[in-house]
Amino acid sequence: MTEIPTNYLDPRVLDKVARLELRARLVVEGFVTGMHKSPYRGFSVEFAQHREYVPGDDLRHLDWKIFGKSDRYVIKQYEEETNLRAHLFLDQSESMNYGADGTLSKFDYSATACASLAYMIQQQADAVGLTLFDETIAKQVPPSNTRQSLGHLFAGLEGAKTRDQKTRIGTVLHELAGQLRQRGMVMIFSDLFDEPKEVIQGLREIRSRGHDVIVFHVMDHDEIEFPFERMTMFEGMEQLPELLCDPKSLRDAYLTEVNGFAEEIRKGCLSQRIDYVRINTKNPLDIVLTSYLSARTARSKRKK
Repeated sequence: MTEIPTNYLDPRVLDKVARLELRARLVVEGFVTGMHKSPYRGFSVEFAQHREYVPGDDLRHLDWKIFGKSDRYVIKQYEEETNLRAHLFLDQSESMNYGADGTLSKFDYSATACASLAYMIQQQADAVGLTLFDETIAKQVPPSNTRQSLGHLFAGLEGAKTRDQKTRIGTVLHELAGQLRQRGMVMIFSDLFDEPKEVIQGLREIRSRGHDVIVFHVMDHDEIEFPFERMTMFEGMEQLPELLCDPKSLRDAYLTEVNGFAEEIRKGCLSQRIDYVRINTKNPLDIVLTSYLSARTARSKRKK
């Protein structure tokens, strides 16, 4: 078996996450027999409709009851079970490089999550791909369920570095929406540092095309709590200048702004039936992913 080396596979995360099923809530497209619903018609489990018999059709699927009543030859068609096509979108803009002392940077945390999910999805024989972006799309690995493609995806993660670029996630999502031809699952890992209206519009475009969208809003503990006490020189990221200030005088206004920003994104996602998961990188990744995927699976079962 070909080895797939990567620094972003955490055995503790994989042990917990790999036991969970990742099911799409929405109808997804594809042709390979698997575990997810598809609008394509095949010969599988759940009856969908009849169609007229044509020479060459498998006679096992003739509906003899209809033939007995109407003397017509019709074929039973069924909903095909199909593989999931999962797209991992990972922000590699400069702000993702931030990490408080003793914690992973937002990028490394997100890359570990992407590697873990990609491994799990491929183990389910589902297709998974990767897109790295900042102001523009930097690299893409098309969705596939082969081990070779998984190796390419891990290589993309290993070779990725946060770049001295701003986040333009709204623009990037608009471009990606036009590229996603088949409906599937889109998982976005980003600190979402862009205008909220632009972010929400980009998400709306992807969601309107029938994709199941999950937004992982990745933030460092310092960004969420702003724990600074002494006079501090804050280093600007994404082309912003340095700022020397007393953080105590800014804390309340900063937290109001950050929490308002996150809430606007959350409400925008909720209005589009998009899952929104706010992540504090201080929290263990295995617990974060396990909690979310378990809740998602439970919701899926309740709807059946």
